[in-house]
Amino acid sequence: MQIIPIPCLSDNYAYIIKDKSSKLVGVVDPSEALPVINFLKKEKLKLHYILNTHHHFDHIGGNLDLKKIYKAKIVGFVDDKHRIPGIDIAVKDNQKWMFGNSLVKILHIPGHTLGHICFYFEKEGVAFTGDTLFSLGCGRIFEGDHKQMLKSLNKIKKLPKDTMIYCGHEYTYKNAEFCMKYDNDNINLKNKFEKIKKLRSSNSPTIPSRLEDELKLNIFLRCDQNDLKTKLNMKNEDDFKVFRKVRDLKDDF
Repeated sequence: MQIIPIPCLSDNYAYIIKDKSSKLVGVVDPSEALPVINFLKKEKLKLHYILNTHHHFDHIGGNLDLKKIYKAKIVGFVDDKHRIPGIDIAVKDNQKWMFGNSLVKILHIPGHTLGHICFYFEKEGVAFTGDTLFSLGCGRIFEGDHKQMLKSLNKIKKLPKDTMIYCGHEYTYKNAEFCMKYDNDNINLKNKFEKIKKLRSSNSPTIPSRLEDELKLNIFLRCDQNDLKTKLNMKNEDDFKVFRKVRDLKDDF
């Protein structure tokens, strides 16, 4: 499977996905239609599916135009049928769905929104996490609560470590600054930040990231680690309290 990031708006990514064997083409979270259309025209591709992780406009803004032009089918969470325009295929938590020859597991990961899902391509080891898990960050909590978000992140943490994470925004540089502030003696994080600086200086994407790296570097995935708890003066505190503290710190960062 081939995955091509399509920059949209100011810092969004839509992702073109191509199943090489079946020739099916999809797009994940098209915030606007034109950049997607331009790419499809250039590559002489037809769009078959639109995959939405959640209902926010900067992830579904291009839905209806793309559906109208390409007769593409829109895939979204069953409980968001009233909020994602044009849904044709309503999926549920833990459902298996086929994209061409690729088996996709649907993971319900609420917190950022109540209907947020992840598309996990099992064989390919690819997860589209939308605005729940970012590279070195996690999404703001708008509709859900901290417990839901922590549970959702823990669900993603259980995926194979070599899973490649494709998130919805280019927030990595700012997220790295935050992680460095509270985890500044993390050598691996320092090395990662230098790579991020080089990538962003040439306007190159920092996405995808490997889950194994996120587990070591992403402060939101390290709230169960004793060394981080000590740094935050929260030694022996419950993981949830640590996560809530870190999320609140990020909200004010």
